[in-house]
Amino acid sequence: MMQKKLSQKVNAFKDAEKIMELGVYPYFRVIESEQDTEVLLDGKKVLMFGSNSYLGLTNHPLVKEAAKRATDKYGTGCAGSRFLNGTLDIHIELERRLAAYTGKEAAVLFSTGFQANLGILSSLTGRNDYLILDEYDHASIIDGSRLSFSRVIRYAHNDMEDLEKKLRALPEEAVKLIAVDGIFSMEGNIVKLPEIVQISDKYGANIMVDEAHSLGVIGEKGAGTAAYFNLTDKVDILMGTFSKSLASLGGFAAADRATIDYLKHKARSLIFSASMPPAAVASVIAALDIIESEPERIEKLWINTQYAMQLLQDQGFDLGNTESPIIPVYVRDNYNTFLLTKMLQEEGVFVNPVVSPAVPSDSSLIRFSLMATHTFAQIEEAVDKLTRVATRLGLKNIRQNQEL
Repeated sequence: MMQKKLSQKVNAFKDAEKIMELGVYPYFRVIESEQDTEVLLDGKKVLMFGSNSYLGLTNHPLVKEAAKRATDKYGTGCAGSRFLNGTLDIHIELERRLAAYTGKEAAVLFSTGFQANLGILSSLTGRNDYLILDEYDHASIIDGSRLSFSRVIRYAHNDMEDLEKKLRALPEEAVKLIAVDGIFSMEGNIVKLPEIVQISDKYGANIMVDEAHSLGVIGEKGAGTAAYFNLTDKVDILMGTFSKSLASLGGFAAADRATIDYLKHKARSLIFSASMPPAAVASVIAALDIIESEPERIEKLWINTQYAMQLLQDQGFDLGNTESPIIPVYVRDNYNTFLLTKMLQEEGVFVNPVVSPAVPSDSSLIRFSLMATHTFAQIEEAVDKLTRVATRLGLKNIRQNQEL
């Protein structure tokens, strides 16, 4: 009997097995506690510097209590899509809050941030239209563009000359949508939104900004990149997630009413997916309440970020062009990135490795992420251990060695 081809394909996949054999496999690590500045792994306390909980709200008492109350009132799920039986009054309340928070006319919720990007990008442009992406955009933007029938154009990361060159070559009459990250999730740098707005006006392009890593981080009351540059009215669509600063799970799009109405009736990842569970919705509302009433959390996040950056730079680590609480520490070798991650965990520090194909092998890095709730003592301990481990591996002073 001939072996089925799918079996051949999956049995031939050995990438993860090879890393396991080397003893440096870093994925699917099991955490046994709430997401905080310290977590439990195998019963051992480990400093968490690999979390996207930038404001430290995932274990906030008010957020947890809101989730409990919503579960008591609505149950654990909606048993259907927003389009049919899955719209609750708290879904509508959250959409109104998000529209006001981001400065847009309306908003619509998706079950995850990934599905938000899939729905937006697959539905808004058609066969004769163009999606223009930064080459470092998040995977959800890339996958959303693949579901579109539009032609996809990529430009070099944050390279405005390349963006303009690509736009100049496109038909004037076509719909052109530029989709970009607000803060790039691996590199930590901020999109050049003022320049993009200027170029888009020149060539009649629309703009969508993925605010996943910028909500709760930059802009007035943490409203994101568009707010940070005071360009909310110039950005057509804002997309965001709830799994970072907003301490929950889900995603949304915010725009003018006509665009949101279009998405509510055209975005397949909305229409054919079950809606956000009540506890998740209530958690976001509570997190928004805290963000708007406690701006000092964002201030503390930035104090921690600047402190950590200075310590790491003083030790000679290559941090690239980061401008945010996402601090890439470049190792520039896949194996050493895995090994550094493992040894740091053994020393009691949790970080995330980023290797090819997510980035080129010579751009591999560990992603060192800050939270507002980190103490200076925790940051100092993590940087000290990173320095000692990197020195032991011969990776210390990478930046200076490359400049010689």
